[in-house]
Parts: sequence; structure tokens; C-alpha cells
Amino acid sequence: VIPARLLGKREGTGGRMEVLLLTPLTGGEWEVLVKPGRRARPGTTLVFGEGELRANILRETAFGGRVIKLEHRGPLEGVLEQLGKTPLPPYIKEEVQDPERYQTVYAKNPGSSAAPTAGFHFTAPLLRDLQEAGIEAAYITLHIGLGTFRPVETEEVEDHPMHREFFILSPEAAGRINGARDRGGRVVAVGTTACRTLETCADSRGRVESRRGWTDLFIYPGYRYQAVDILLTNFHLPKSTLIMLVSAFAGLEATRRAYREAVEREYRFYSFGDAMLVL
Repeated sequence: VIPARLLGKREGTGGRMEVLLLTPLTGGEWEVLVKPGRRARPGTTLVFGEGELRANILRETAFGGRVIKLEHRGPLEGVLEQLGKTPLPPYIKEEVQDPERYQTVYAKNPGSSAAPTAGFHFTAPLLRDLQEAGIEAAYITLHIGLGTFRPVETEEVEDHPMHREFFILSPEAAGRINGARDRGGRVVAVGTTACRTLETCADSRGRVESRRGWTDLFIYPGYRYQAVDILLTNFHLPKSTLIMLVSAFAGLEATRRAYREAVEREYRFYSFGDAMLVL
């Protein structure tokens, strides 16, 4: 997760603006979300810090976001470390004092706008215990963006436009996953993020191909899973694509029963909450 949340001001008026970096494009352009959106008109310039970073709003997107062009003094990574904040979900009201709390212990490739929160349940000692028990780990990348969190607001689920997200499934990871399946093992996806990536890269036999690119795969009830045998996932917001993915995996009624039990037993929901293992 990069420090993708930027607090700045409109040039000229000094009005406060907030930008969430989503997807890098080309030539210094980014797809972003801007608040308040009504003031984020094309042609507006935003200034961050003492001018170390500037953003020119170029155009609106079909998803309600904006495309901006960034101008910065020095490497962008360093500027974001200086000016950016951890992009916490809106239901978390307090700032995280230690940004590493919003990273998994195996986080590696910078670029995501949010953490794959099912991974928060893993620690370095737990990963060692799993390895000693003969359970292999394969690491993949998906830079979470708007598609994961945008609520479904269409009358028909199929009409919901899924935003694309960048992923990498390396040859090494693909080999580990396919090798496990060849030996009769089961593939456990840690989180909906990993699940989407594997299903994007899978064929009808459940084997995955090493790929690097973009996915806009929208999984909802009726989808037939190819690569994932077991799913570890947190408890998600209503009307989200995430809960639809889980319902497609576990079945709608089983998912409802799990959520009823979670509410009755006062499990914690969302990013820093509890998880369930769907077998």
C-alpha cells in the first residue's frame, strides 16, 4: 500500500481538497478520486505541501473519478512518503500512527490503494509454522483500487461496471500453484484479492498461467470457480462486490448463515476484523 491519500488546496482559492491515487497511467497521469468532487473541475490545479507536488485535473472518468497530471520535485515515491497518508477505509475514523499496521507482513511491490486485509491475520511465525506443516505459500500481486470498494448500485448485478486493477502472477508462483494441484493438493486463496487474481489467470482445468496485466473480473453468484478450492476472507460491507464474490463461492444461504452467526457472536467486521475459512 502506498501513501496514496493526499491533502491539499485549490490553487487560487485555497479551498481544501483530498485526492486518493488509484491507478498510474502514462506520462505522469493518474486516475484518482477527489473530494469534494463538485469543485474538482477539469482545469483546476491542486497544490500539496509547499508546492513539492502539484496536480492538474484533466478530465472526469466514467466511474466518477478524475484523471490528473502530477508535477513533483524529485522522485514521486519520496514526495508521497513526505506528503501522503495511509489511505484507510472511510469507516476507520482515526489515523493509524504506524503505517505498517496497514500492511501485510508479506507486502512487497508498492502500488496498491488498499491492503488485502485477509492477510492481516498472518504473522511471520505463523507463516513459518505453515511451511513446517508442509503448506507451501505462493505470493501474487494485485494493486487494489476502486473496483474492490465501489458499491453495487445498479438494479441488476450484471450491469455493475467493474473497475480494472493491475496484477502480477509470476512464473514461480504459477509453478507452485500448479504443482500443488498436480499433487492433489488444494489451493487456498487468502482474501478476495488473491481469489480474483487466480481466477483471472485460470483455465477450465484449474491451472493458472503466469500473467501480468489488468483484471476487471466481477465474480457474483452463478460464477464457476476454476482455481480456488478454499477461501479465507474477512466480513465485508453489504452491497459490495466482495460479499458477492464470497456468496458465489460459499452459496448465498451459507453466506447469510455465517454473517448471522458473526453478528450474534459480535465478531469484528471489515479491515481489522475477524475472518472466516470457507471450505
